[in-house]
Amino acid sequence: MSARAELKNASLQRILNASAARLRQEGLSGAAVAAVMLDAGLTHGAFYCHFANKEDLAIAALRHALKDNRRRWVGSARRESWLDRLIRLGRRYLTPAHRDDLADSCALAAVASDAARSGPAFKAAYQEEALKSLRAICAAADDDDRTIDPARFDDAIAFLALCIGGMSLARAVNDKAFSDRILAACRQAVGSLTAPLPPEPPTAEPTDDPNS
Repeated sequence: MSARAELKNASLQRILNASAARLRQEGLSGAAVAAVMLDAGLTHGAFYCHFANKEDLAIAALRHALKDNRRRWVGSARRESWLDRLIRLGRRYLTPAHRDDLADSCALAAVASDAARSGPAFKAAYQEEALKSLRAICAAADDDDRTIDPARFDDAIAFLALCIGGMSLARAVNDKAFSDRILAACRQAVGSLTAPLPPEPPTAEPTDDPNS
């Protein structure tokens, strides 16, 4: 890589780090071009070397914010039951520490309400990143959802909704004790999310009829 290319890549990383932090803390409104470039220590003109517009920056910031956080949250697969996995991940996500550390928090929760009011491009990016998180929760080896048991995938959807919704609600209230209670109740609820096992097939009654 040439020195010029290295400098360009370094400036891109500074922009992504700054925009991801602002996105987590302030939502889409925080990813304003001028504010991000100021945080990155770069001129406004340098922005257009990397992005066409603010929406492109917001999408890149969302992807960048989730890339490392998702891996750190989910980690590698362990020898544990599906329920134990959900409980472990819920205990890591639904915590007061995560609630309070906005600068390093989950971007899916940080921009959930903004994404609902955003344009098609950002919604598509949010959906893609949510699906990546669901596959990671299910410990899927690839992007083919058909390799994931449908009941387990539905469990993961409910689990992620509980995490994002619980975190959003805990941040939205003013009373800390009530906020802590919301998180605790959501952690407790994780244990009831898993789909019941299908019923065992009926056992045929013995018979003396040779034609049965």
